[in-house]
Amino acid sequence: MPPPELKDPMLRIAPVFMLLLWACVAAAAAGDPDLPPANYPKIAARGATFERFVPPGWRLEQAVTGDLNGDGRPDAALVLRDNDPKKFIETGRESMPRFDTNPRVLAVVFAADKGGYALALENHTLVARTDDPLQQDPLDPDGIQAGEIAIKNGTLRITLGYFGGNMGRMTYTFRFQNGRFEMIGYDRVDVTRNSGVTSDVSINYSTQQMVRKKGHISNDKEKVTRTRLPPTPLLTLEQVGDGLAFQAPGD
Repeated sequence: MPPPELKDPMLRIAPVFMLLLWACVAAAAAGDPDLPPANYPKIAARGATFERFVPPGWRLEQAVTGDLNGDGRPDAALVLRDNDPKKFIETGRESMPRFDTNPRVLAVVFAADKGGYALALENHTLVARTDDPLQQDPLDPDGIQAGEIAIKNGTLRITLGYFGGNMGRMTYTFRFQNGRFEMIGYDRVDVTRNSGVTSDVSINYSTQQMVRKKGHISNDKEKVTRTRLPPTPLLTLEQVGDGLAFQAPGD
């Protein structure tokens, strides 16, 4: 079955309302000058606290903790974000805040045996910069399709939400193994807004199993297809690139 939120009757009227709302936002932002380019400063290799990994002029947007490398100590995934006021777009609407186009860096820090943390991952492509007010911020926890950074069962999980001609979310599951973060799982929930067709894909790359579901928001009927994928080398987090533009193997 599609997730319960896709059955919410509000979603049937939300597309029309949001198209009108976002058209106004786009019109207001269209005259803005070109945004400053994204610059990614070097992240500190070690730090006693999470704040030590935040470059000057940036902010710590999110931090989640959990053991990622199996040593029993709490590691952390950090979302660092530029805080340049010139990278905010004025929407022209009193009811809406400015649209933040500041870029992000996803960092993972491992707990050190003598205290503090060591940088294990620094990535600025998986959660790509969003500079169009017509797009939903992929990590917006309050978005129509909420984004999330989480550590669960020893894995790093990144959920990116999107809203446009289609709406949905993609969840990437990475496990630290072989000295790198390898993608062991991929899940995608998608709704074609003009037709109401839903598509739910779940892939376990460790077992080469894929489950695909097709349905409609108006009912609970689904067509379920199970497929065994051919064995392929696991991709690393860096190889995924832009998480919203990525085409997952098998999908």
